[in-house]
Amino acid sequence: MFVRPLAAALLGVALLSGPALADEKLPPDQQAKVEDVLKKEGFTKWKEVELDDGMIEVDDAIDANGKQFDLKLDPKTLEIVKRKAE
Repeated sequence: MFVRPLAAALLGVALLSGPALADEKLPPDQQAKVEDVLKKEGFTKWKEVELDDGMIEVDDAIDANGKQFDLKLDPKTLEIVKRKAE
């Protein structure tokens, strides 16, 4: 039967691919710094701030005009490097 070799091959591929990286919460001091940057940039509220794939991601940031964006910030400089309008 081919079931066992196929199952063994699929298990091997799954083990070699490594663990999936989960989104991480920022430490409280860095969270506060990011929030200061967001306020200075004119954002009034946001849904979630997390570290994902080496970048700080901000979901559903609302600016003073009521427009909604997803943002990416450089974790070292806290500069907004990407704005995606929702």
